[in-house]
Amino acid sequence: MVQAKEGDTVRVQYTGKLEDGTVFDSSDESSPLEFTIGSGQIIPGFEQAVVGMEPGETKSTTIRPEEAYGERRDDMMLTVDRGQFPEEIEPEPGQHLQVQQPDGRAAVVTVSDVSESTVTLDANHPLAGQPLTFEIRLVDIVGAPVRAETTS
Repeated sequence: MVQAKEGDTVRVQYTGKLEDGTVFDSSDESSPLEFTIGSGQIIPGFEQAVVGMEPGETKSTTIRPEEAYGERRDDMMLTVDRGQFPEEIEPEPGQHLQVQQPDGRAAVVTVSDVSESTVTLDANHPLAGQPLTFEIRLVDIVGAPVRAETTS
């Protein structure tokens, strides 16, 4: 049977869970996730988990933070003066905002704390620092030869 390897474009069904069992993401039954192994389109630990799988195979794997969204970093926290916010935005903890970085790129941050004079923003990925468990089923390898099964 053909096994997935670096450079292959694959289609997978998956469910991602946190340590407490909470589902944080999953693929739609009718449209599997398609990506090329080694292209950097998805987190490295997920790519590596698919390597060696055969179409139809299912596996469960836990990915360490450094192979997922990285460790949480204190230097990704920023406290800003509340006056820097437009009047129409009333920041609240848990709120996601898009901010413009000095180089012009946009970044999504989460409001982590609000006081009368300051707002603390967290630019860490929401899943940073967490091990992630995935149930993965390799649906197929795009362009892989189909092997006919014979019965004798």
